[in-house]
Amino acid sequence: MAVPVIDLSKLHGEERAATMARIDQACEQWGFFQLLNHGIPLELLDRVKRVCDKCFKMAREEGFKDSRPVRLLNEMIDGGETGKRLDDIDWEDVFFLQDDNQWPSTPLDFKETMTEYRAELKKLAEKVMEVMDENLGLEKGYIKRAFSGGSGGNHHPFFGTKVSHYPPCPRPELVGGLRAHTDAGGVILLFQDDRVGGLQVLKGGRWFDVRPLAGAIVINTGDQIEVLSNGRYQSAWHRVLASANGNRRSVASFYNPALQAVIEPAEGPSAEYPSFVFGDYMAVYAKQKFLAKEPRFQAAAAI
Repeated sequence: MAVPVIDLSKLHGEERAATMARIDQACEQWGFFQLLNHGIPLELLDRVKRVCDKCFKMAREEGFKDSRPVRLLNEMIDGGETGKRLDDIDWEDVFFLQDDNQWPSTPLDFKETMTEYRAELKKLAEKVMEVMDENLGLEKGYIKRAFSGGSGGNHHPFFGTKVSHYPPCPRPELVGGLRAHTDAGGVILLFQDDRVGGLQVLKGGRWFDVRPLAGAIVINTGDQIEVLSNGRYQSAWHRVLASANGNRRSVASFYNPALQAVIEPAEGPSAEYPSFVFGDYMAVYAKQKFLAKEPRFQAAAAI
């Protein structure tokens, strides 16, 4: 078994029905799939790789060497501690891009490139959500409207981008790159390193590699899609392994509900998925990200 790889261009043509079915099955059975021929120019993806790698090299690499994960791992190694792991930290350098926060100024073309990339990713996210609408038997645009606060909603869905690097780790058996979790929001679009692996998804009690694939965009469904679909589309547990070899780059974009949006199954609240405000869910998630997801829904509803 492997995480499905789907050619999105086949939505237009004789293979449309089969492609829709493949996406539906991937959402139901994996919560993860890789898209090829997604419409984002490969030249733009090459520029994203270049500016993100340059940004890390020029502005962040030295700082990571003095970061908490590095210090704690060195202390464990120097202390000769055996049989222990650093289970509560991640071997990751990370920063976030939003429309209204400060972006790195190096390299000089970072902001121009990432602004263009984010605009393309947002369009792709909305296309993927319309496919989900149709597969779930919902009116076109339903998920986007739900993320905006409903039919009369005047809020804007949140769109953020997380730029991560996972530098080489001298003892990858002692620390993880990113601890196992599900994503809190809606639709996640990942442009991952096409050479250095490490991303894994949990299915049926086994961890499967999300193998590097040049030019692909990895899609995964977050907790709010699970709620809207009343559990038909599950958010999947995933993690990143630390590696002694290579500096893995990861650019993940999140199309999430507005904080004010009320989220519930399309057919109405259920015992498993009550109605809650997304901002309340995020408050719970901030404290329980790496714990079981099911209690989070009830905790958010109780606020």
